[in-house]
Amino acid sequence: MARVVVDVMLKPEILDPQGQAIARKLPQMGFEGVVAVRQGKRFEVELEGPADDAALERVGKIAETLLANPVIENYEVRVL
Repeated sequence: MARVVVDVMLKPEILDPQGQAIARKLPQMGFEGVVAVRQGKRFEVELEGPADDAALERVGKIAETLLANPVIENYEVRVL
């Protein structure tokens, strides 16, 4: 069994209100020096068999069609 991670993040040109809210709150909580925060999602996908190229391609298709919105988000697939 293999475990593959899909990290999904908003594209840099897309505004991230949740990340901005976190960044504004951090100094109030005593965390100084943080310039910006971007919020994202992480998915862990368990697969039967090895995480070979075919399996990573399949997870990439899953990410593209279900886990991420490719219009506003980028995603990265990697083996955990």
